[in-house]
Amino acid sequence: MLGRTRKVAVLAAAVTLALAGCAKEDTGGTTASGVPLIKTGSLTTCTHLPYAPFQSKDAAGKVVGFDVALIDLVATKLGVTQAIVDTPFEGIKSGTDLESGKCDIAAAGMTITDERKKVLDFSDPYFDATQALAVVTGKEVKTLEQLAGKRLGVQGGTTGEDYIKTQVAEKKLDVEVVSYKDLAALQQALSTNQVEAAVNDLPVWNEYIKANPGKVAVAAGFDTGEQYGFAVKKGNAALLKAVNEALAAAKSDGTYEKLYATWIGDKPTV
Repeated sequence: MLGRTRKVAVLAAAVTLALAGCAKEDTGGTTASGVPLIKTGSLTTCTHLPYAPFQSKDAAGKVVGFDVALIDLVATKLGVTQAIVDTPFEGIKSGTDLESGKCDIAAAGMTITDERKKVLDFSDPYFDATQALAVVTGKEVKTLEQLAGKRLGVQGGTTGEDYIKTQVAEKKLDVEVVSYKDLAALQQALSTNQVEAAVNDLPVWNEYIKANPGKVAVAAGFDTGEQYGFAVKKGNAALLKAVNEALAAAKSDGTYEKLYATWIGDKPTV
């Protein structure tokens, strides 16, 4: 009887494996408008969390933000839903994640640069970015020169890091630039006095100050002329066209301004 039970179990396992082998893998396809997607019915977005107010998790664990809301418009235009993948920023800006098929589009508060254009195709700009110097409330720091002999925090792999390192080198400042892996680590370093000041995009600091009143203040701004763009794999003209059309429609019908007011707070300038 025991031998028979074992035979039945082995047969059942074999059937399960056979059925698993027959399961059809989702290799994606194209939308009705001819846009290729890596997964049927989904616009898969690569981002790097947290980076509020552009993308972060709310109290329920849902990823929300300005970037998320804008890409939702693109997904709606394509007749699909957005699926978000949290991944290191290095893989996003290098084009690796898009090239490998991890996602269809990158939306990560990413500045358009000539270097990144070599490996990514960017959408039309959707946000004008300004770098800002933040300090713990009460500290009298207004310029980089006042940080002589001090530690200045930046987020690694960002244009803010590039800008600060260039400024420190060109001005021959005695400032130790410390790079952190993500925004959360940078903000933690500043709030616990591991660094004297920190640099990142202005809306990011504004969001942090709103969530942590009285702890941190913006001491100075740096108008670097940066603009954010969404990115797609090199040569993905169909998706890029859909993204630009969705952005243009949102700006013309007032949706962009409403989303901007909701997530950023100030009146948009583009």
